[in-house]
Amino acid sequence: MSRARSSLPRSVAMHAALILYTIIAVAPVLIIIINSFKDRRAIFSSPLSLPGPNSFSLVGYHAVFAQGSFVTYFENSLIVTVVSIALVLVFGAMAAFALSEYRFRGNMLMGLYLALGIMIPIRLGTIAILKLMVATHLVDTLTALILVYTAQGLPLAIFILSEFMHGVSDDLKNAGRIDGLSEYRIFFRLVLPLIRPAMATVAVFTMIPIWNDLWFPLILAPSEATKTVTLGAQMFLGQFVTNWNAVLSALSLAILPVLILYLIFSRQLIRGITSGAVK
Repeated sequence: MSRARSSLPRSVAMHAALILYTIIAVAPVLIIIINSFKDRRAIFSSPLSLPGPNSFSLVGYHAVFAQGSFVTYFENSLIVTVVSIALVLVFGAMAAFALSEYRFRGNMLMGLYLALGIMIPIRLGTIAILKLMVATHLVDTLTALILVYTAQGLPLAIFILSEFMHGVSDDLKNAGRIDGLSEYRIFFRLVLPLIRPAMATVAVFTMIPIWNDLWFPLILAPSEATKTVTLGAQMFLGQFVTNWNAVLSALSLAILPVLILYLIFSRQLIRGITSGAVK
């Protein structure tokens, strides 16, 4: 009876902390979306109030779709993000499987070398990356962004997935080998389904810096045909005048894919984070 009473306040405290964290995380997003439906005067006079009959305005969304090619920017961001995440998950899972399954000379050194990519920002090599893209004629292409983001996300993906690979039962993999399955089938049929929470966690953590990045699109793909959403929204930011209605509207549209991804992978994401915490 005493255990039940002691666990009840703890569960209430956890739920309260979760609600508070959700409010803190969601409040800025809601403020941006709410203000995107107001006129300029209402944005500055009452930023926390809901749009009313006198303050409701779609001028920001009209400006977003009238100026520039926002649909093209959105498509570019989707292509770069989806392809980069797919490559990071596939190659990261393969590398993590090899490092965790096969012991060879230099295994630990290889893992440490890949872990250095987490500690050393890829932006430090911007000049070398730009020279490489110029030499390979990949400047102003989405391929350049995909290659850079794949290289950026692989170290973290390998680091996370290798820890989950160690938790996969060796008996299951050996049973597959006894049944005549190749290493590829063992990897795709037996191992990958068991680490879906970790894959979802890596996908979410990889998507956010790619989708919100401004540095590499500005340097490697600044042309009108290859601009991303984040870079395209900068056209409304001027040195002397800023179209805040258009900026907030562009940011509201750019937030949608991230929210959709969280809704799709929320359960797997929570399972992946809590599994890693337990380990």
